[in-house]
Amino acid sequence: MTSIFARAMGSDFDRLHPMMRRRFGVGLDEGQACVGHGVMREIRRGPWWTVPFLQFGKLRNILVPTVGTNVPFTIWNSPYLDPFGRETVTFVREYEVGGRPARFDATMISHEGRVIDYLGTHQHLAVDLDLQVDDDGGLLLRSGEQRFYEGPVGFRFPMLFSGRATLRERFDEGDGRFHVDMRVDNDRFGFLFGYRGSFTCEWMPASNAPPHVFPRRHESRT
Repeated sequence: MTSIFARAMGSDFDRLHPMMRRRFGVGLDEGQACVGHGVMREIRRGPWWTVPFLQFGKLRNILVPTVGTNVPFTIWNSPYLDPFGRETVTFVREYEVGGRPARFDATMISHEGRVIDYLGTHQHLAVDLDLQVDDDGGLLLRSGEQRFYEGPVGFRFPMLFSGRATLRERFDEGDGRFHVDMRVDNDRFGFLFGYRGSFTCEWMPASNAPPHVFPRRHESRT
């Protein structure tokens, strides 16, 4: 069994920079987790009227309204088998601005040839991801259709009330760091939120991942 990204990307996975392949190759076969420590050079948001979107997302660690510069952060990539027998990898980002902790919670699975990103502490949003490799061996990720799940309720989430994420991550051999640039835009209201930063990674046994990086609830629907 290969990693969820290798399964979804096929031969394109081999075009990633070797360090990117190692990072996105984290999986149960290898039995390793990856933790990154770095600095968000800039965390920004759109105009004041975007705050309601961000405050809503903050309730479940999907988006946050805080902004800042040179903010230390940690990202946890931990593979595990979820209650439905699916290999899952966490993408949990933690930081603190002005003494206020903030998190983005995401967990990803491979399903029918694509990666699905569950957002938030309770996996309320399931988001289809489009993955491409750029000319520098970096990964370009774009979010697509979103579905909301809570109890028996399930529906396609209207993009008027959500955002589309675009993320580029690459490895720079010059400084030995991973660099990430992410932004979220609403189809009608424009830019909502984004960050830029860089980090280094260390690998450890998957069994050493701390419990707090895993979702509080798992969703079976994709």
